[in-house]
Amino acid sequence: MKCICALFVLAVFIGASNADLFTSIADMQSLLETEKNIPKVLFKYIAQEEQRLAELKKLSEEYAKTNEKSIETGLKDITNPINAFLLIKKKIFDWKNIEAKMNANKAGGLVQSLADDNYGVRYPTSEDLAGSAMGLLRLQDTYRLDAKDLADGKIYQEQGNYTFSARDCFEIAKAAYNEHDFYHTVMWMQEAQRRLGQEDEPTADLDDILEYLAFALYKQGNLKHALKLTEELFKRNPNHPRAKGNVKWYEDLLEQEGVRRSDMRKNLPPIVNRRPDSVLGNEERTMYEALCRNEVPVSVKDVSKLYCYYKRDRPFLVYAPIKVEIKRFKPLAVLFKDVISDSEIEVIQELAKPKLARATVHDSATGKLVTATYRISKSAWLKGWEHEVVERVNKRIDMMTNLEMETAEELQIANYGIGGHYDPHFDHAKKEESKSFESLGTGNRIATVLFYMSQPKYGGGTVFTEVKTTNLPTRNDALFWYNLHRQGDGNVDTRHAACPVLVGIKWVSNKWIHEKGNEFRRPCGLRISDHERFVGDLGVGPEPRDAPNLSPILSKDVWTTL
Repeated sequence: MKCICALFVLAVFIGASNADLFTSIADMQSLLETEKNIPKVLFKYIAQEEQRLAELKKLSEEYAKTNEKSIETGLKDITNPINAFLLIKKKIFDWKNIEAKMNANKAGGLVQSLADDNYGVRYPTSEDLAGSAMGLLRLQDTYRLDAKDLADGKIYQEQGNYTFSARDCFEIAKAAYNEHDFYHTVMWMQEAQRRLGQEDEPTADLDDILEYLAFALYKQGNLKHALKLTEELFKRNPNHPRAKGNVKWYEDLLEQEGVRRSDMRKNLPPIVNRRPDSVLGNEERTMYEALCRNEVPVSVKDVSKLYCYYKRDRPFLVYAPIKVEIKRFKPLAVLFKDVISDSEIEVIQELAKPKLARATVHDSATGKLVTATYRISKSAWLKGWEHEVVERVNKRIDMMTNLEMETAEELQIANYGIGGHYDPHFDHAKKEESKSFESLGTGNRIATVLFYMSQPKYGGGTVFTEVKTTNLPTRNDALFWYNLHRQGDGNVDTRHAACPVLVGIKWVSNKWIHEKGNEFRRPCGLRISDHERFVGDLGVGPEPRDAPNLSPILSKDVWTTL
């Protein structure tokens, strides 16, 4: 029972229908909310069972009395055909009644009802457990966390409320093993073995740990250690179905490597457990993880050129200017400050929660939306007519960016779960991906607006791997950048990624703005080097650093224009 409870706690701590509960913290929050309903369900079940058992007890007492009488007159009764018929009929219906009461256990119905509107309980599945385990491993790699610290519930210097048992560590290792991730299998099986040795009541089977660990060590190039552990397993359990055969198999492999049998158990080298070369040799992956940890140094010279200003280039903005912080010039990226209120965030989140579904990406070959392991989150789409707040935000984006919203995509809301992330990608379609937005008929994605609707304690940054910059989420602000050069080609320097959230909750909403309708709002440039100096830059006039940011379409006398 303790083992089962431990696994359930693990599913909650690190992990809905369709096995994607782990992809959204919002769903995890709803799971915690529904925990309070479980005692109500159990008490109802117990009351129904007590009533059913009381009825069965009463029925058995009645039968005990009638049976004494029927035994005395039984032979006489059954020799009379009428009595025999009535007896058979009575017994059939009596037995059906008894059978119905015995089978009237309400557990199945109540378990089913846990997911209905009365209780709203959503149970994690085994797929959720595996997905949350892989999310935990992603966090471990990205933020260079120690397995023992994680198992102790420690993240950096913060101590959590839970610690892992040997069984919990075993399940994490097994999830890695099933993905052929032997690097993490070794790490977490070793931790499971260590914790098992400290447990008064074992939560895992040492035989299982030794077998998995031995094979993972072999796959990581530690043959002698694999042989040693397998012999330990065989010594513990001579009847193990695979141990004896595996000992011979490891011996044969060592012999093929030129190791004499007399040396197979001598001079064991230190265990080697390297991350796969496919990761270590991936420069973009290495840069992505370093940016997520905010370890990439920033040029003081480049930072010294950045500045903040008030955007006043629209009549309305003369009275209510927007605060803008330039984060980068090439390509231009800015942070609009305080452009979505807490109350607006709350409304948008509540509208999105019932619609949250596993986030998708455009398949470049088909143009269709599909799920992908490199994007783990849940998202929902909100139309302007669904609520005045959504429409208000859409109009505000027009004011912020000077770009047309008529052909923009709907507002997308995303909530990230355990290790939720989005690997390096482009928002725009590359030249060879001609079908990506074909169905929309609005051209490519010219720009992106990303609202930060929460502020995680650790992690969750937006990183640009080509230009090596990191932007950490700040609630109420919105990050904006142009995806395309002014002459229409995609800008490779906009390749970006969403770092996994380590501690906290990440809610974002984004607006993808398309080319159609923006021919005059963002005129084409002749050269690939043509770029904006600030948001809405039409190529004429001073920078807002030096002068009020007034659009050329306005009169120099703002008050006359108004």
